Amino acid sequence: MTPPTPALPTPTLHTDRLRLRPFTAADADHLFTLHSNTHVMRYWDSEPWTERARADRFIAMCGKVADEGTGARVAVDRAADGAFVGWCGLIGWDPGNRSASLGYCLDESMWGHGYATEAAHALLGWAFDTLDLNRVQAEADTRNAASGRVLEKNGFVREGTLREDCVVNGEVSDSWVYGLLRREWRP
Repeated sequence: MTPPTPALPTPTLHTDRLRLRPFTAADADHLFTLHSNTHVMRYWDSEPWTERARADRFIAMCGKVADEGTGARVAVDRAADGAFVGWCGLIGWDPGNRSASLGYCLDESMWGHGYATEAAHALLGWAFDTLDLNRVQAEADTRNAASGRVLEKNGFVREGTLREDCVVNGEVSDSWVYGLLRREWRP
């Protein structure tokens, strides 16, 4: 029997422009605004949120993921003024295979400033150093070229396409699969 994975403390990380930190209950309104925006969610394989309670459940799930030791999701704030930017996370941490999956979601007003690239870079540095990862994987809808650029700027290599792997807003969609190996990581 495999011993349980120990809890994984959610990090607080700082970049020149951002602060990545554990979620608090005070983030619920920002999360609801983010995930209820149909334009932000247009490439996600889940519907935009219609109930604010979803934000509370998301925050609770972030704590559960940390307690179970399977990953870390962090809120991202702009350092200059504390404005909520969005979130970034590593889930599915597999210590045996030294792998995890990266995801992120940013408020539409924060797009185009390099925040997603910067937040992902900070979390990847923590993951490779603290979790001793060998591989991080990510997926992006093939219509979401901006997300693909974020991953490629962080050194990810597009490894293939998952054909018709999900339904997004009632439309069958393909996803690109990206991988980043420790030996390719450039801190």
